Amino acid sequence: MKFMKLGSRPDTFYTAEAVRSVSSEVSSDLIVQVKGSRYLLHKFPLLSKCLRLQRLCSESPETSQHHIVQLPDFPGGVEAFEICAKFCYGITVTLSAFNIVAVRCAAEYLQMTEDVEKGNLAYKLEVFFNSCILHGWKDSIVTLQSTKEFPLWSEDLGITSRCIEAIAFKVFSHPSKVSLSHSYSRRERDDESCNGSESRRHKPPSKGWWAEDMAELGIDLYWRTMIAVKSGGKIPPNLIGEALKIYAARWLPNISRERHVNKQVASESDSDSDSTFEITSRHRALLEAIVSLLPAEKGAVSCSFLLKLLKAANILIASSSSKMELARRVALQLEEATVRDLLIPSISNANSSVYDVDLVITILEQFMLQGQSPPTSPPRSKLGFERRRSRSAENIDLEFQESRRSSSASHGSKLKVAKLVDGYLQKISRDVNLPLSKFIALAEAIPYFSRLDHDDLYSAIDIYLKAHPDLNKSERKRLCRTLDCKKLSVEACMHAAQNELLPLRVVVQVLFFEQARAAVGSGKVTELPRNIKALLAAHNIDPSRPTAALSTTTSIPADDQWSVSGFRSPKSKVSTLRMKMAEDDLDESDLQSEGLGRTSKFKAFCALPTRPKRMLSKFLSINRNSSEKN
Repeated sequence: MKFMKLGSRPDTFYTAEAVRSVSSEVSSDLIVQVKGSRYLLHKFPLLSKCLRLQRLCSESPETSQHHIVQLPDFPGGVEAFEICAKFCYGITVTLSAFNIVAVRCAAEYLQMTEDVEKGNLAYKLEVFFNSCILHGWKDSIVTLQSTKEFPLWSEDLGITSRCIEAIAFKVFSHPSKVSLSHSYSRRERDDESCNGSESRRHKPPSKGWWAEDMAELGIDLYWRTMIAVKSGGKIPPNLIGEALKIYAARWLPNISRERHVNKQVASESDSDSDSTFEITSRHRALLEAIVSLLPAEKGAVSCSFLLKLLKAANILIASSSSKMELARRVALQLEEATVRDLLIPSISNANSSVYDVDLVITILEQFMLQGQSPPTSPPRSKLGFERRRSRSAENIDLEFQESRRSSSASHGSKLKVAKLVDGYLQKISRDVNLPLSKFIALAEAIPYFSRLDHDDLYSAIDIYLKAHPDLNKSERKRLCRTLDCKKLSVEACMHAAQNELLPLRVVVQVLFFEQARAAVGSGKVTELPRNIKALLAAHNIDPSRPTAALSTTTSIPADDQWSVSGFRSPKSKVSTLRMKMAEDDLDESDLQSEGLGRTSKFKAFCALPTRPKRMLSKFLSINRNSSEKN
């Protein structure tokens, strides 16, 4: 740190009966009152250098042998006034970045300029400020930080603007050309003296060496400095983003896991006079300033950091524009997020859900609206059968339309986001207050083609059914509407076949595809009946080629793992099916209204030459014979 000493006489100030005086053979004739403190001084040394004191003494009446001067609004307080007074007496004073702003404002207040006397205090301070303070990195930071105590004076004197310009220039410069004395990281030092000499280190600091020191600034000064740094156009966006991350970690409260911020910010109060509302407002303003400084380039900041800011914005009740901007930025790189990142606490009193699902839905909508590509025609069935028009067929058409809309995000990104959303559904489905409509909205927000398998989706549905046992038959059907049994692994099918919480049509659908897959996959069956071939073709299953089992890797918690013991017995499947038929009232009109996921499925099943029960028994017998031979 740079410092400057002025004067050569020893300090002769002393305190007697709460009055500061100067040891002198000459009796004092001037009393100066500064913010409750009284100084007993002499006119000649002070009035010869302070134009304001000359005017005040000429205007104030003299009582007995002393002139009394009141300075109630003196900038810098008694410390700055005493330095100015000692300078007038020729007493040695030390100036540095920590007190130069206060003394400079005091000298300006007292009008200690060159018009009064050559080499006055204001001139000496300006020389020291321009030649030393602005040349040092840490000196510039400390000086700028101290201007917050005298914002108006510092602005009028140009101290604030000059410090900001000096800091921005040093950020642009190579670190070896900057005096890094007493920097925050202390990894490198460069004690450049006032005459320009410089000591070099063998290893220069990293490119982001400036971020930690600048994080000590208050948000107003930091915002202005970062604007100056960004406007230079020489700093890469990722370094700007890293600097903002360091600043947020320094000043924002750790509220990512807190449901309510009031208790935490109250505990962080600097004084008893600060209210919770004031602290929350300060944090909110800080957050919105950080959001306004985020670089526009994609990837300049991590998705995890953006979601942390979004959590904080939600808890601090930031402006809707700030939250929308964060949601848009998160959507641009959503594939980088984790399930934990998306668990945004809900603070709405009207909604007792643990997590804010609406924000995640907004992010997904923004993710899907990133762009469009020319449409492509949907592939035809390999066996050339036309699909029958039904509710499920219409859903398939919608799926093809969704598959045509590919955004600027790659197909791999959409696959990752689909996996992310299914994992998120597994987490939030345990919430007993999560509305069914929001669960379905999240599940249907992902395009059909983005889910390579539906194991994680089925796990989320199973968890939701267990956490919400009061769902009626219609609601359970709506919940399972997105589930595609063709994309379930063998383990998932065996679990679903015994799941008493699933609707009957889903269990029948699972049993059908499991038996069809077993019949096609085993080499024992060489020819299938024509109607079975038609049914398989309606669901894009090629009977001439075995269907490979889909990946069974899931992220299901240990307490929700599927138990497959006893599921391989066909008798258990038949008993479950009979029990489900007894519980649900399965009639033809009901099946035609919604079907087994698709109406054509059950119609083709009923169109088989033999009775449905006999055909189901035939499928089960095929599996039984295969297992007995093995």
